[in-house]
Order: sequence, then C-alpha cells, then structure tokens
Amino acid sequence: MSNTLPSKLMQRLKDEFLFEEKSYFEGQSNTALIIIDIQNDFLPGGSLAVPDGDEIIPIINKLQKHFDLIVITQDWHPVNHKSFASSHKNKEPYEIIKLNGSDQVLWPTHCVQNSEGASISASLETKRASLIIRKGMNPEIDSYSGFFDNEKRNSTGLMGYLTEKNVNKVSICGLAGDFCVYYTAMDALDLGFDVEILVDATKPINVDEFKIKLETFKEKGGKVVESKML
Repeated sequence: MSNTLPSKLMQRLKDEFLFEEKSYFEGQSNTALIIIDIQNDFLPGGSLAVPDGDEIIPIINKLQKHFDLIVITQDWHPVNHKSFASSHKNKEPYEIIKLNGSDQVLWPTHCVQNSEGASISASLETKRASLIIRKGMNPEIDSYSGFFDNEKRNSTGLMGYLTEKNVNKVSICGLAGDFCVYYTAMDALDLGFDVEILVDATKPINVDEFKIKLETFKEKGGKVVESKML
C-alpha cells in the first residue's frame, strides 16, 4: 500500500521515521473497525433517514471490543453542496443528473456542517474511536467513501493512517449499506486491505440494490459476515 504515496515523502518517512520498519500500533491483530456515518440525519426522523438505521447502533457498540482500532466517518457538507437537490433549480430529491461528467443522485439536504443532523448519534459509543474522518466538504464533488471523494481527486488520509498503524484488515459497518459502506469497502479492497462488511451492523436505503452490490463486493475478494462470527 505504501507505494501509493509520493516517492519523496515515502523516502523521508523511511529515512526519518523508519516507516515500514516499525509499527506505531501496539498489538498483533492489526484490525480496524470503520463505522460509517452514524449521524442524526441518517437515523429515524432525519432528513435522509435509512430505514431502521437506529437498530444497528447497539450491535456496533457491542462489537467494538473485538477490534484494536476504531475509526468513524462523518458526512460534513456545506449547505450549497451540489449533491443536494436544493442546489439545482427545478430538481427534486432522488433525481439523477450529470455532475462532473458522472451520474449523481440528488439527495435531500443532509449533514450540513455544524448542524444537529450532521452530529454523530449520541447513542453510538465513541470512547474508543481514535479518528473521525470527515468527508464531503467540497461542494463540487460527492463523497461516499471514507477514503476518497467520488472522483478520486482527493484522499481523506484514512489509508495513510491505517497503514501507519500497521492495519491490514478492516471491517466496515454503518449507514447506508448500498452507498457509503459499499464504496468505502470497495476502495479498501483496491488499496490492498483484507475487507469484510458486517451485514447485521449495516442498513441500506434499498435492500435489493444492496444485495446486488454485495455480490460485486464478494466477486472482488471481499467477505460478508455477521458480527456473531467475530
């Protein structure tokens, strides 16, 4: 994975910090749980509520004990984000347009920076979380994945963090399964991690679409498991 870093930076990390030769992470299992977007706007009563999204929170809280590293992602959009239907004249939520040459679902306004809807649910256990990754700040590009925006123009820094912590396996859960969970998992596979989606700790917007995407994920080498298997 380290060969994706700029060569001069990679050499400096090796020379000055013994990068790839010493682990900054204590422990042998080197596994991380990535919890995707457990935010008020995606929960019942929110502007983009995932059906039964609140039901997975107790499961996520219980399974955290099985992991050495906990990472949380958080949608953090400016109010004028172009993925919002409200940013386009005469457009309604869930219409599809072209944005930067790619298909873009227009969403209800959600997870606006500093709003209550953008806040991580108070029901989610966060004491062990060592990193919160915010995504979707660029108003011109949507950002489903916890690693990159949808055009892969910018990295969130999550890959570098996990690499420094000597993580080689990630388990992913959260909201919504057919969008941010799925795209985070697919990017993790592309980056060389061993990846699993915890399906009982994940809820999709569209169940049928999620089933199709899970098959694509498995064909690429990902695993689909339940938290009771941990």
